[in-house]
This record gives sequence, structure tokens and C-alpha cells, in this order.
Amino acid sequence: MGVGSRQVTQFRIWPLRGDQPLPTFEQLATPLFDSLYNFAHWLTGDSRDAEDLVQETYLKALRGFATFQPGSNFRAWIFKILKNTFLSSRSKLEQRMTVEMDADEDCLAIPATSSTPESVLIGHSSIRAVWSAIEQLPVPLREVILLCDVENASYREIAEILSIPTGTVMSRLARARKRVRASLSTVPGAPLSADLRHGIETQ
Repeated sequence: MGVGSRQVTQFRIWPLRGDQPLPTFEQLATPLFDSLYNFAHWLTGDSRDAEDLVQETYLKALRGFATFQPGSNFRAWIFKILKNTFLSSRSKLEQRMTVEMDADEDCLAIPATSSTPESVLIGHSSIRAVWSAIEQLPVPLREVILLCDVENASYREIAEILSIPTGTVMSRLARARKRVRASLSTVPGAPLSADLRHGIETQ
């Protein structure tokens, strides 16, 4: 399991509940590697930084695996570790900008859905245009659109991963899609062919 020349160490933990073995860390974490890497790459904008971020996430998750509640949402748990690890690597200024954005959220905004003009335009734009539009979003907006439209995370999962209210998730998603739509609308002759999910996953 790895990216390029780098490898992510595989771990084995064998806890038991009664006579039934619980899933190991490896069994829970390995299937999420590609999703974690893609999310990390979109957050950092650099493949090497993304690899380092995922590696650190796995190490932290392994060390804290004893605190994970069996039966709860492992995906949300490890994505939250990645998000917190990313934040800890950012400057205090960037973190303050995120906090200030939270304070200005309009939590009553109606969330965009797959049938809105924004999402339809996103879904019919070129891969390169979608990439550029999402890259221009501030991190708080970028992460919600990636988690929702790429990872199919529910509002509740996203709220858990980002440690924000569900209403804020809905507001940010609506704002993110609106900004992407505005950006794509300025691209002359953008081909109406690429699906948003396909466009993002092929980066």
C-alpha cells in the first residue's frame, strides 16, 4: 500500500470481543488509503506533502486505535485525524482565517443538491476547469465539497470530521458549489462532458 516510491507501513492489531475478533486496524484503514491520499492531495496541493500527511495520519491513528469505539464510524474517525493533522501543520494565521470564516457563516443557507444549477454546471465542465475552480476555494469550502461530492460523506459525517455544526456544513457546501459555478461560467467553451466525481478522482 503506497504512492510512488513511498510505502505506508501495514499494521496488525487483533483485539477480541467475546469469541469474535474485531476488525484489525489494517482491515479498517487499508481500504481508505486512496480516499485519504486524494483528500490530502487536494488540501496540500502537493503529492509529497500529501504522502507525508497520510503517513502521519496512519501513525497517529494506529497509536490512538485503542480509543476508537468498535462499531462507530471509522472513516469519519480517521478522516478527522487527517484533518487535524493538516491543521496542525498550517500557520497560526491560516488557522485564524478558518476561525474567522466560521464566525461569519450563514447557517441558515439552503444547501445545494445534485439537482441545482450549480452542481449541474460543475458536473458538465471539463476536468481541468473543475480542478482549477476547486483549487481556488479557501480550505474550509474546498474540504466540504470534496468530502460531500467526492467521498459521498453525509452531512453528519462531514460535521464530525471537521468538528463543525451540520448547519455550517450545509452553508459551506452551498457557498462552495456557488463559487465553483461562478468560476466555471467564465471558462469559454468548456466541454460539457466530464462528471465532477470522475474529474476529481483522476487528478
